[in-house]
Amino acid sequence: MNDMREAKAQNTPGHAPIHGQMTYDESVAHLTAPGADWELATETLRGVDYQVFKNLPPTLRQVYDQARRDHGDKDFLVFQDTRLTYNEAYQRAAAIAHQLVHRYGVKKGDRVAIGMRNYPEWVIAFMAITSSGAISVSLNGWWSGEEMEYGFKDSGAKLAFFDQQRYERVAGKLPGLGVKCIGVRWEEELPEGVDDFDEVWREAAGQPMPDVELGPHDDVTILFTSGTTGFPKGAVSSHRAVLSGIGSWGYYAAQRIAMGLMDEPEENPEFQPSILMPLPLFHVSGSHAGLLASFGIGRKIVMMYKWNPELGLELIERERVTSFNGVPTMTWEMLQSPSLQERDLRSLIAVSGGGAPIPGGMVDRLQALMPDKHWSFGWGMTETNAGGAGNTDEGLVEKPDSCGKPCPIVELKIIDDDGNELPSGEEGELIMKSSMNIRGYWNRPEATAETIQDGWLCTGDIAEIDEDGFLYIRDRKKDMVLRGGENIYCAEIERVVYQHPAVYEAAAFGVPDERLGEELAVVVVPKDGADLDAAGVRAHVAEHLARFKVPRYVWLQNEQLPRGATEKIHKRTLRDQMLSEAPEFQPCAE
Repeated sequence: MNDMREAKAQNTPGHAPIHGQMTYDESVAHLTAPGADWELATETLRGVDYQVFKNLPPTLRQVYDQARRDHGDKDFLVFQDTRLTYNEAYQRAAAIAHQLVHRYGVKKGDRVAIGMRNYPEWVIAFMAITSSGAISVSLNGWWSGEEMEYGFKDSGAKLAFFDQQRYERVAGKLPGLGVKCIGVRWEEELPEGVDDFDEVWREAAGQPMPDVELGPHDDVTILFTSGTTGFPKGAVSSHRAVLSGIGSWGYYAAQRIAMGLMDEPEENPEFQPSILMPLPLFHVSGSHAGLLASFGIGRKIVMMYKWNPELGLELIERERVTSFNGVPTMTWEMLQSPSLQERDLRSLIAVSGGGAPIPGGMVDRLQALMPDKHWSFGWGMTETNAGGAGNTDEGLVEKPDSCGKPCPIVELKIIDDDGNELPSGEEGELIMKSSMNIRGYWNRPEATAETIQDGWLCTGDIAEIDEDGFLYIRDRKKDMVLRGGENIYCAEIERVVYQHPAVYEAAAFGVPDERLGEELAVVVVPKDGADLDAAGVRAHVAEHLARFKVPRYVWLQNEQLPRGATEKIHKRTLRDQMLSEAPEFQPCAE
């Protein structure tokens, strides 16, 4: 490990010598002390005491305004032929926010949806919504029209920013839902009733942000996460929760600098801080770890319409990108690229990610190919605003299977089935208490009460914490498949499969996949005499759900599915049986 630290402390091209050499505990004490940038304070919320970073801004609106003042003329959003500075993006967001209030009648607490690919307009719309007192509802861009319709009904959003592809999926339902639309980057003439984004902001160009009273505990975002009931739930966060999650990454960066593992950003004047954005902005990793974490350091965001490792490497080289954040599969694919060694990646300082297990051997390959870079992978959830625990540099090499340690505003516990805390090294359910946790689920008091108890969020992950405080995720208590960073809840898949008239019973679960971590599998028992095949099952699911939720593997059998003592279908037995009978368990054709 000393060799690694010494290598990173060399005055390599584009990097200044590292000055800090604190231990982990020394860095925590130094950074969180009274008067320090990351000073801690105690705040009571809904009767529960939380640790908070005292110096966080109160709302996202202050974050945008500060970024405009600090970084106004720097590049902010880069997408194909579009390039906007912080000033330009802020001015457009202010104009849109003005229009939300004065043209569309949006009031504090109203929900406004965004349904589009990664475009600069997504960012501008989000800034406008969250500055005007409204709640931003992030619609999953891969959802089917049926799922989008549900998202509107559940959230009550009456206004949406849409690109053409997502609008067309749900267009027939929008009039009945009373939803007004603002169209973004339409490839043809806008349909009647859809306003043009560019015309909307230009009509109010020069207007300031609307004067709406905002506070840290006002709701600001709804991001959907599926659940055990088979229907998506809207996870609601306040400004404080979102900013706490963002603050955790700022804290980690400060800690790495203090420990001598990373340079001060301003010590690398050759390249503007920048990040490649391959993750969808409707996900918490994209919107929070990618977008919102960029404002404070004036980071340029290089956006991608769709992930492609070769294009990713090309953009890193062309735009002099300094950091990359994606699911580990994306990093692995770039490391495997035959053009990797031919690219000029001098600007790239940091590689980070989460949302899926790290492929075996990836840390070793990072260390061999990119010894002067900084690596960070961690654990977080939609319900924790992507924050939780982080593992970086030396920790990743020493404990590559660990998600790392939590930051000072996060408390983690491992509990048994009776709620008793377990000692180090024992496996149980992971629960988390933090100011970055969601307030609850939109209009779901029972689901909220089940998930959040006395301030502790029940994650549904089976985990352990070792004697050094490092977190390891071992399995999932909740019935969920984690496919390339996407959460797929089996209850939702089963609900749709059971709607097929030829299905008698079904069970969905995850099976290992080298590239994506897990793939979705479903076992189906047809009704007596029914004509059903795997292609029919997949086609049925595709009619109702997003493509990534269509099972990769379908196994049909005539026997009743195995059951446990409580008569619940025993999925572990099914899964083991499928894996042991791999020769006859073949993936369906794409």
